[in-house]
Amino acid sequence: MRDDMYDLFEAALLACKITEDLREPFINTGDGVITLVRPVDGVPKTLLLHTFVPVLSEMLAEHGIVHPNRKFRLRVAIHSGDVHFDRQGAFGEDLDLAFRLLNSPELKSRLQQTGAPLVLAVSDHIHRSVIRHGYDGIDGRTFEPLIRLEMADQRHTGWVQVPAEAAGNRGLARIDRVS
Repeated sequence: MRDDMYDLFEAALLACKITEDLREPFINTGDGVITLVRPVDGVPKTLLLHTFVPVLSEMLAEHGIVHPNRKFRLRVAIHSGDVHFDRQGAFGEDLDLAFRLLNSPELKSRLQQTGAPLVLAVSDHIHRSVIRHGYDGIDGRTFEPLIRLEMADQRHTGWVQVPAEAAGNRGLARIDRVS
């Protein structure tokens, strides 16, 4: 299953032209993967939201149909900010926030409440700077402010979306992946 997860994640990134030169190497978390995308013009935040996440969700759904005995679902978190590196790896408050969104009880609960292959949490920063502006392919009405966090004496809101449900509500066309 881990191989399947890595393969699907890589395929979804490549389908969006997010190649290895635009991101750090995958970081293995045991039961998941971290991808740090470099802040470059070729990978705007809108691409992650309106293309990568729906492509990954669709690929997960297809994988579950083709390989029902290896079906799995994912929680995904998107945040942007500063990430620092030392000899032991990546660290920083913005990375901590992404992890807390990903591991929040609210996001886990939302995954349990749906049969969809993927649930997405985005930080309030992503919601304010991208989602609320209504860029093509991003419907802010499909995000709910479900996650409440306190970190470093600051309150944070996490916005949650179930991409498969959002796509069904919008009647989006199928996005084909690149092999």
